[in-house]
Amino acid sequence: MSLQKTSITFSPGRAGDTPAYIALRGKTRQNAIGQERLAELGITAESWAEMIESGNLPGQVCHQDGQLIGYCFGDRESGEIVVLALLPEAEGLGIGKALLDRVMAELSAAGHARLFLGCSSDPQSRSYGFYRHLGWKSTGETDQYGDEVLEYLFT
Repeated sequence: MSLQKTSITFSPGRAGDTPAYIALRGKTRQNAIGQERLAELGITAESWAEMIESGNLPGQVCHQDGQLIGYCFGDRESGEIVVLALLPEAEGLGIGKALLDRVMAELSAAGHARLFLGCSSDPQSRSYGFYRHLGWKSTGETDQYGDEVLEYLFT
């Protein structure tokens, strides 16, 4: 069996690709949210595309051999990391961290000294340890979805 080289690329999120982002969101290992549930929350391909086009939702995407495998988007106005999603086969390769780092840098450049996000409070959840390992700290608060609010302070 020969090992094939794969091509991993990162690029800014594009409004025209929002249907693919929604499809991927329903395929994540933990906290998968399908298209219908996203729509109930007011998140559609159209609303997501409008936010990207407005410049308020900067994001980074990752493709492996041309296929979307993950993305991260943040809110330019509030400093919230809105979503970080990866296909299960992309976990453990450093892609999530790379996507998060890119969006964090963009939000920092936009003037944010503090970023925040909602994260599962279950220590068994992958996201629980992932963010804490990267320096995110609990605020002791929960968001409207019952997730723990974590913050990152740039020093």
